[in-house]
Amino acid sequence: MDYSALADIYEKLEAVSSKLKKTEILAELFKKTPAESLQKVVLLVQGTIYPKATGLELGIAAQMMIRAIARATGFKAEAVEDKFKKTGDLGLVTEQCIKSRKQSILLKKKLTIDFVFDDLQKFATITGSGSQDKKLALIGELFASSHPKEARYITRTILGELRVGVAEGLIRDGIVEAFLPTKTKEEKEQSTAAVDYAWNINADFGYVAKIAREYGVAGLKKTKIQIGKSIQVMLGEKAESIEKIIKQFGKVAVEFKYDGLRAQIHKREDNIWIYTRRLEDVTKQFPDLVKLAREGLKPKECIVEGEVLGVNIKTNKPLPFQILSQRIHRKYDIEDMAKKIPIQMHLFDVVYLDGEALFNKPFIERRKILEKIARPIPKKFGLAKQLVTCNVKDAEKFYDLALSEKQEGVFLKVLDSKYVFGRHVDGWYKIKPIMETLDLVIIGATWGEGARASWLTSYVIACRDPSTGKFLACGMMSTGLSEEEYKLMTEILKPLIISEKGKNVVVKPKIVIEVGYQEIQKSPNYESGFALRFPRFVRDRTADKNADEADTIERVENLFKSQGQRG
Repeated sequence: MDYSALADIYEKLEAVSSKLKKTEILAELFKKTPAESLQKVVLLVQGTIYPKATGLELGIAAQMMIRAIARATGFKAEAVEDKFKKTGDLGLVTEQCIKSRKQSILLKKKLTIDFVFDDLQKFATITGSGSQDKKLALIGELFASSHPKEARYITRTILGELRVGVAEGLIRDGIVEAFLPTKTKEEKEQSTAAVDYAWNINADFGYVAKIAREYGVAGLKKTKIQIGKSIQVMLGEKAESIEKIIKQFGKVAVEFKYDGLRAQIHKREDNIWIYTRRLEDVTKQFPDLVKLAREGLKPKECIVEGEVLGVNIKTNKPLPFQILSQRIHRKYDIEDMAKKIPIQMHLFDVVYLDGEALFNKPFIERRKILEKIARPIPKKFGLAKQLVTCNVKDAEKFYDLALSEKQEGVFLKVLDSKYVFGRHVDGWYKIKPIMETLDLVIIGATWGEGARASWLTSYVIACRDPSTGKFLACGMMSTGLSEEEYKLMTEILKPLIISEKGKNVVVKPKIVIEVGYQEIQKSPNYESGFALRFPRFVRDRTADKNADEADTIERVENLFKSQGQRG
């Protein structure tokens, strides 16, 4: 299948805003795609070439892409950068440069989807000395055979900025429409649920599309858990009060909500895999947790979940998540870092045991199973602190205990609730201090002045519009960080810079931060229509939250209304 055909589809998707129309376009594409290329196409229309669970990225920053465009087209890097500053889109810049490239290419290859996909997948394996030149050569090979439109979308794919408005929900709907024809609303709901289930068990829509095409709904329902391959997790909903939840459900399990890293541990014999809430594999980064899991989990095979806490060596008290997060993406000196920031593991659920998925068992039963299969290791490995009660005062005392121990708050878990992937389910409820925070995405920043001239010190923060996938600015934040945190945030944001004008930069929406504020106001100055008054940095949430899990414009609006505002 020619890559030019996919580029045409990208252009169609980019031109329409209707979800229904986008779904139709995707369904038609999936139906026409040859079986051997389907998994690749499904990944490519998501703007990636690696399934989510791999945690792999191409790792090409804007400045490196500018060099690649210059080298491939004969333009000077400065000229390419000038074009970039005007358009803010290196895909369009590449298209312009290819149209008027300085040197002609005599022997062009015809680009196929397989060729483009396979070339891009090589990026993850190119490391070490000379890796940048090898990557530039690969990009150059693709550009040499690209027509202008093809080059636009190859560039955007490499940068992770496809810009065609295709979120996971649309991929799901496209698979349903393409391969699971239905006559009634009820049949469509069943087909959609089957696709959702398969994706939750195997977080690769390419694989899900293949199963849907070959085996239909029955095949999707038979998707099995694979030890060593991460699954989606159940999430909690924010709740107004302990009293309200107990009044609604009666007796509940009240558990500490730890200020740590949520970890999904897979065990088969002596083999251990550890995944984050975002499905990233962090097994190598936590050799101490691997050892604890081998000792502390009795079954031959299981998948358990819990919260990893960093511990202060001197006091043996919990460290803030910010400190523990230093270990999550560590590639070097891992053993030394494990000694500097030791951990505790607090288990709270089990979803798979010796060949049996436990999703449909009530929470209270899963907890009892967990108690039987876990072998406590004092101060290192055990179960989350829990109180089962229907007494509001007792639950509130337990909540106060959690806060006194420097934890985030508590979860209230309904005793007969099943394990349901994602959020918006009646099962787990989060209770945190009254002052609500927001998880927002940094979409821009400003260089500082004087001694801080080399730091990005003010950040444009944005909420998410789930209907369009866009990020809508709702404030400028410049407080709450220490000097070290400003330096670290600058290092994190610099490779994500998309464009720069004077002191202001636009950055790829990837960094999620928890933001506190005094109040929310109406504002015509920001795209969201709202502004946070006195926003302040609380902590970096990127290690356990994707940008597409940031708080929505609806949540901002609801919090605004809850203040009793009018306007």
